[in-house]
Order: sequence, then C-alpha cells, then structure tokens
Amino acid sequence: MIRRLFYLSLGAFLTFWVMRRLQALHPNHVARRTADGAAGMLRQVRDFTFDALGEAAERETELRARFGLDNAEDNN
Repeated sequence: MIRRLFYLSLGAFLTFWVMRRLQALHPNHVARRTADGAAGMLRQVRDFTFDALGEAAERETELRARFGLDNAEDNN
C-alpha cells in the first residue's frame, strides 16, 4: 500500500513537472523571453557605449590641455 502511494505521488509530481516544462516551451513564452533578453542586451550595449564615449571625451580633453591643442580649430 505504501509502495503504491509512493509511485502514485511520484507519477503525479513527474506529470506536474513535465506539464510545466511543456508550457515553458510554448511559442509565446519563448518569444517573450527572447525579446526580454534582447532588450536587456541592447540596454547593456547602450550603457557601455555611453560610458566609452564619455571616457573618450574626457581623455581627449586631457590630451588637448596637456599638449596645448585647445585652440587647434583657430590655427587652420
């Protein structure tokens, strides 16, 4: 009797687990996860680009001040 109850519980658990996995593979869920992942990656690229351009501008300002190139446009 205990053995049958164990296997019945195991079967119910496995059925529940498989159904959840199959629902996760539904095309709407896959598309939503893909879109969310792409949006997150785009946000990271945008943040990196913003930081890189800011650092480049700061470095250019430092180099122009160091080598006296602040008024390079006026000399041409």
